[in-house]
Amino acid sequence: MVDPTERQIVQEQLEELHRRHGSSPFDDVVSYYPPEAEADRDLFGVAGTNVDGTCWSIGDCSVRFPLHSVSKVFTYALALEDHGRAEVMRNVGVEPSGDPFNSITFDEANNRPYNPMINAGALVAASLVDGFDTRDQVGRIVDRYRRYTGNPDLDVDRAVLDEQLANNDRNIGLCYLMRSLGMLHGDIDRTVEVYLSACSITVTAAELSVMGATLANGGVNPLTGERAVERSHVRDVVSVMMSCGMYDAAGTWATEVGIPAKSGVSGGIVCVLPEYFGLGTYSPGLDVHGNSVRGVNLCRELSETFGLHVFADPAESVFGRIAQPGLPEG
Repeated sequence: MVDPTERQIVQEQLEELHRRHGSSPFDDVVSYYPPEAEADRDLFGVAGTNVDGTCWSIGDCSVRFPLHSVSKVFTYALALEDHGRAEVMRNVGVEPSGDPFNSITFDEANNRPYNPMINAGALVAASLVDGFDTRDQVGRIVDRYRRYTGNPDLDVDRAVLDEQLANNDRNIGLCYLMRSLGMLHGDIDRTVEVYLSACSITVTAAELSVMGATLANGGVNPLTGERAVERSHVRDVVSVMMSCGMYDAAGTWATEVGIPAKSGVSGGIVCVLPEYFGLGTYSPGLDVHGNSVRGVNLCRELSETFGLHVFADPAESVFGRIAQPGLPEG
């Protein structure tokens, strides 16, 4: 359990990181999605949730934003629950593609998308979510996301979804191509709407940190005690986050930061340090890979300073032991 003194130490450390990165130059920002998000360029929220339920929040942690690609993590988890690892693996792999998230490339040797963190694989994963019709599938996804966040009012933002559906030619093209190759089955319009509905669910940085903490806690929401995903699937989900979660910068992230994570083009990043905590960041300025510039920079320094890399020497870790008593100041 984190005692009040330890909580305050972590709060102060996160506030300092937030201040420093919030005031840093935006030299690496190359885009905003959508472009009008540039009006929100100064928004920056950082939130953490420990597996014991202790929470931290700094900055703009109550601003809602669409999950976009972050949703791929949690839809993939539901597909695993509905069909099991072996069946899902037959349909979508777990190998990094090395290509942009919307590339039209496939694992031709196995006749499937490379992984569920790129659009092709995420569309297949969405098609694997059980349901009688589109409404039923989306309803199951929304219900599951509510369990991850602990927010019973979480829902699809219809305005965001309508905008996504109106500018969706590439995903439709991907689906037709995959269906022609036998990688995807069923109604394409239904698959696309299910996928984009998950992308259009809006969250806050604070809720995003709870979603991460739920995975870190073996699939149980640490605030509500409700199970969101079976423990047996958490390993697969977190593993693919580590290898494929940060678009075509996944290898650099794994080396420099070393924390399982998933980003989205709205500017969100969710991080999962198993058995310890979940982290959620939000800042809309994106780098060349489509990752939040501030979010990436903050996570990199957080990992380096507190020894959070999953392969770091345990003797170097400070923040990573906040689930245990006796956190030293420093």
